[in-house]
Amino acid sequence: MRRSDLILRSMMFVPGHNERLMSKSAESEADALIFDIEDSVVPASNKQVARDLIRQKLETGIFDRFEVFCRINDRESGHLLKDVSTLAIGAVNGFVYPKARAGEDIYFFDKLLETIEYEKGLPVGTFSIVPLIETTAAVLAARDICLASGRVLAIAYGCEDFVSDLEGIHDKEGQSLFTPRAMIAMAARASGVIPIDTVHVNVHDLEDLEENIRLARRLGFEGMLVLHPKELEIVHKHFTPTKEEVDEATEMLRLAEEAGKQDKGVVIMNGRFVGPPMVLAAQQIIRRAMLIERKLSDR
Repeated sequence: MRRSDLILRSMMFVPGHNERLMSKSAESEADALIFDIEDSVVPASNKQVARDLIRQKLETGIFDRFEVFCRINDRESGHLLKDVSTLAIGAVNGFVYPKARAGEDIYFFDKLLETIEYEKGLPVGTFSIVPLIETTAAVLAARDICLASGRVLAIAYGCEDFVSDLEGIHDKEGQSLFTPRAMIAMAARASGVIPIDTVHVNVHDLEDLEENIRLARRLGFEGMLVLHPKELEIVHKHFTPTKEEVDEATEMLRLAEEAGKQDKGVVIMNGRFVGPPMVLAAQQIIRRAMLIERKLSDR
């Protein structure tokens, strides 16, 4: 699937060593599942349990309707090679790479995937990469990270590791997160990849979740990382164009087309001048709504 056709409103984490949660996630409405072998899988002895269980569950086909990613361990962990060699299988769309600090981390991972694809007889480029931007260095290098490999499908923000690296404070108002969120979204859009917002750590405060998503949309994010299935309805609501947005976009395109036929250079809609950037935005809204509708009809 082309990057521009992919809908990633929600990418939900699932601990890879927890059979109950893995089975339950197959019933969820998430757009993508991220089977985790990193932070949520402790102690280290559980990492092999996770690899084996993820592979076993994927081979049953119960996750075929999802985009499937595995969050592997970083290049300094000692677990990366075993993670990827075990899970580089057809049922996996790509890998979430944690703690990327610079473009060279992603270039290294790209070449590792290429080697494994050759060894397994898979087409080069089979697996995509979603780097996690979790450090101050990574925020400053976000565009280099996006451009380090053609496999980079999206970049996602990891706020808790970032705040720890910053030695800052994750305040309720989100002031410490605003600038990195804006920089990550801009880097992604400038590079043609999908910007995915950070998790909402207060999973039971759904009102705060809505406020965060409204801001995320204003900043240009296209989806978010999710920790709990109860968040999915709200996440999808806010990352899906509303009927009013689609109707307004449709009318805008109609007026622009009509003006073009009449050789008029100016279109006014509801008292606002409609220029080429607004027409492009309207086209994007309609296209996204159609892709989401198609995705839902396929389920």
